[in-house]
Amino acid sequence: MTEPGRDEPQAPHTPQTAGLGTLARLLGAVVAPTSLLTALLYFFGWNHTHWLFHEFGVNATVLGFSATDYLVSSQNVLFVPLTVAALAGLAALWAHAALRARITDGTGPRLLRYAVPAMLLVGLVLMLAGIASIFTATVLERYLAVPPLCLALGVLLLAYARRLRSDPAAGRPGVAAVTEWAIVFLLVAISLFWAVGDYAAAAGRTRAHRLAARLDQQPSAVLYSESSLSLAIPGVRETPCRDGKAAYRFRYDGLKLIVQSADQYVFLPETWNFTDGVAVLLPRSPKLRLEFLRAGRPAPAAPTC
Repeated sequence: MTEPGRDEPQAPHTPQTAGLGTLARLLGAVVAPTSLLTALLYFFGWNHTHWLFHEFGVNATVLGFSATDYLVSSQNVLFVPLTVAALAGLAALWAHAALRARITDGTGPRLLRYAVPAMLLVGLVLMLAGIASIFTATVLERYLAVPPLCLALGVLLLAYARRLRSDPAAGRPGVAAVTEWAIVFLLVAISLFWAVGDYAAAAGRTRAHRLAARLDQQPSAVLYSESSLSLAIPGVRETPCRDGKAAYRFRYDGLKLIVQSADQYVFLPETWNFTDGVAVLLPRSPKLRLEFLRAGRPAPAAPTC
C-alpha cells in the first residue's frame, strides 16, 4: 500500500509548459511583480492626468505632478478595467477546466479536432486585426481599447491552441520553448500597456467633461491680489479696492479652483465651456490670497474688498 501522494501519476509537462515555468522564474528574478505593477499604475496615471487637463487647454507638465500624484490618480479610475480583467481571467480558467474535463472523459480527440483549428483561425484573425491597427486606421479604432485587446487575445488563443496540439512525448529544445513564451509575454504586455493608455486617455477626457458639467457644484474661489492681474476673461470680475492701505488691492470673483500642484493654481471661470473657455494658471505666492465660498451661494451684486 503506497503512501498518499507517493507514486501517483503526475500530469505530463509539455516542453511548452516547462518553458512557461522557466520564463516565469527568469522574469521573477529580473523584474519584480511590484515594480511592473507600479510602472503600469504610473503610466496609467500619467495618461489620465495628461488628457484630463488637455481638455481644459492646460499642458499638465507645467503643474509638476509627482509620481505619487500619478499613482493616486490611477487608482481613482482603475476599478472598471481591473474588474473586467478579473472576470475575463475567471471565465478563461473555467473554460480551461471545462475543456480538460471533456478531454479526460473520452471525447477529447473529436473535440480537439474542431476546437483547435477554430482557435487558430480566430486567434490569427484577431492578431492580424490588432497589428493592422498599429500601422493604419481601422474600424476597430472606433471602439475603446479594442485593437490592443484583439492583439492580446489573438496571441493568447494561438499560444493556447498550440499547447493543445502539442504532443507531450515530443521533446523540444528548452531555449525554443522559453523564447516562444517570452515573445507571447512581450506581445501581451505591449497590448495591455496600449489598452491601458487608451482607457486612461478616455477616462481623463470623460472626467474633464463631468467636471465641467458640474462646475457650479464646486466651491467658488475669491482671489485677492496685491496688483492687477488683468484677467480679461468672460465671467471673471475685477474689483479694485477703495482702501489705499489694503494689502491686497484687487479682488476677483467668478473663479473655481480646480487643482493646486507644485506651487501652481489652476482656475476656471464659472462660465467655462469647451468652445472658448480659458484656464488660468497662477503661481502660489504671498502676493495672492484665496477665500472660498460654498457652492450655490449667490455672488454679491457689488463685491468689495
